[in-house]
Amino acid sequence: MDEQLLNPRDACAILTHGEMEIVAAMPYSSNYTLLCVVEHAGVQVLGIYKPQRGERPLWDFPTGTLYQREMAAYLLSEALGLGFVPPTVLREGPYGVGMLQLFMDNDEEAHLFTMLKEGGYEAVIRQLCAFDALINNADRKSGHALKGLDGRLWAIDHGICFHVEPKLRTVLWDFIGEPLPAEVLAAFGHLQAELTSDTPLHRNLNLLLDPSEIRALEQRLEDLIVQGCYPPLGPGPNVPWPPV
Repeated sequence: MDEQLLNPRDACAILTHGEMEIVAAMPYSSNYTLLCVVEHAGVQVLGIYKPQRGERPLWDFPTGTLYQREMAAYLLSEALGLGFVPPTVLREGPYGVGMLQLFMDNDEEAHLFTMLKEGGYEAVIRQLCAFDALINNADRKSGHALKGLDGRLWAIDHGICFHVEPKLRTVLWDFIGEPLPAEVLAAFGHLQAELTSDTPLHRNLNLLLDPSEIRALEQRLEDLIVQGCYPPLGPGPNVPWPPV
């Protein structure tokens, strides 16, 4: 079926309870990234499965946590009302626990650079840029944004986010110093209230991230709200490689 017609709740139910069958390994991935068919209650979708055991160790991120960071990014995207991270769940699969994300059919020739050139995407790309600053995304390549067949932008690959140190590496430095959109600041305000209360979001994030990473997330959120603008270049490399 057309995955883009599913609402997030139904998609997550299928991903959580469906039977998984691995059909291919995705090319050019540094970690195990497996395309699966997932079937539940007569509905069949495609999913991307990233098992914990297939994660390549990194020197600066705790081993075996990348799949949890993908889940945390999805929860924050939903809490902010942005909706550009595809439905994502944690579950056991053929290679153990990992994250399973709805696969979105997309224009394989399109990515952030082509969408910026095409026009009509600046508003959502500004939202994405603010989201990346919040989650401290260390790997926003141009190809980590997909153009769905319906034209919708989808953001993927959030395994190396939420570090306690500034690690923002992105191809989106176009808006440095410009004011954050009003709708983003409003969403950040609502999120701040959720993170400072005993909410399902707060409890779930505490299961996925280290307490120090939660505190750093809350501080980045506070800084973005107070400053009200896109942050400047930080220390270290600022652009991922390759950029696409």
